[in-house]
Amino acid sequence: MKILVVGTGAREHAIVRALRLDPSVTEVHAAPGNPGIGELATLHAVDQLDGAAVAGLARELGVELVVVGPEAPLVAGVADAVRAVGIPVFGPSGQAARLEGSKAFAKDVMAEAGVPTAAPRLVTSEDRIDDALDAFGAPYVVKEDGLAAGKGVVVTDDRPTAYEHARACLAKEGGAVVVEEYLDGPEVSLFVLSDGTDVVPLVPAQDFKRAHDGDAGPNTGGMGAYSPLPWAPADLVEEVLETVARPTVAAMARRGTPFVGVLYCGLALTSRGVRVVEFNARFGDPETQVVLARLRTPLAGVLLAAATGGLGALAPLEWSDDAAVTVVVASAGYPVDTRVGDPIGGLAAAAAEPGVHVLHAGTADDGGVLVSAGGRVLSVVGVGPDLSAARAAAYAGVGHVALPGSHHRTDIALRAAQH
Repeated sequence: MKILVVGTGAREHAIVRALRLDPSVTEVHAAPGNPGIGELATLHAVDQLDGAAVAGLARELGVELVVVGPEAPLVAGVADAVRAVGIPVFGPSGQAARLEGSKAFAKDVMAEAGVPTAAPRLVTSEDRIDDALDAFGAPYVVKEDGLAAGKGVVVTDDRPTAYEHARACLAKEGGAVVVEEYLDGPEVSLFVLSDGTDVVPLVPAQDFKRAHDGDAGPNTGGMGAYSPLPWAPADLVEEVLETVARPTVAAMARRGTPFVGVLYCGLALTSRGVRVVEFNARFGDPETQVVLARLRTPLAGVLLAAATGGLGALAPLEWSDDAAVTVVVASAGYPVDTRVGDPIGGLAAAAAEPGVHVLHAGTADDGGVLVSAGGRVLSVVGVGPDLSAARAAAYAGVGHVALPGSHHRTDIALRAAQH
């Protein structure tokens, strides 16, 4: 099978790596990819937001499946353009991707489907901010309505901070924010594959959104993740399927916009039960890095089944009993004032550590020198028989990485490993 993967980050690198381990896959192409992906796939300098260009490349290459990784191309309708030329694509249409592209739209769908979530208020003018903040009180939860690369959410006890975030979002063209009630309890990420009718869950993971140890600092796109979750309820996955995923997929089908791809269910396990924090319309980053590290079933057939309406006939997925931990190495200043262009070293030594592989996120080739090209630069993944061993492997790998001014969290999966 020939496959084209669209995207540039560590999520796409993890997908390409998993596809390369699949014996049914003969060729992997990436558009535009990154230097790490380029070691496993053929790169093509195509704008990932240009649906016509991506569809044209897919036809030229004769691929049998296109996998669209990031949210921006999905919201831009890249999957629609590929489907229009008759090639199976793993990823929702532009209309269906509004589940991520608009917090307000997602809340409407959840209300229709009876999905448990935080009570929301949509704010479209500055004179309504105070009313919305008053409605729920502290801690204040303020979410930018559109795409914000995982950094559009502020959760704070400080009212001026909450107000200023809302005001800044509203100042953007077409700006809107959703203010909602605070959900207590730990957060969990569960990816659910959908072919528009049937759903198949992957295994839960947990990510770490704050920049610094102890969940301090600003929100980021994610500084690390781990799987499995030894503390999670045994029936969590089935409960999410019954109360969240299946009702949502059914509601999308009724609306005439069937959801094909992966529904990322961001969940809070609250004192009142499971609640949806957010939906994404694609694999999450960095959770994908640990989830796919544990998947034993060949990935290509699973994605193709989702793209072609075949999930109902798919055999149960097989998973490794091993644990996986990923630690993100970030550029100096990330996420506030990110510095790029710094040389990166030590990756071969990191990958030589037992149970470790390194995925590129924000990297570039500068005249033969690997340099940082984004905020989150690398995801170092460690796999081991339990979380303690997986943590040790991941941090052994991180210890070899040389990137001036970089930072990473030292507490990824620490509490879970210590029970």
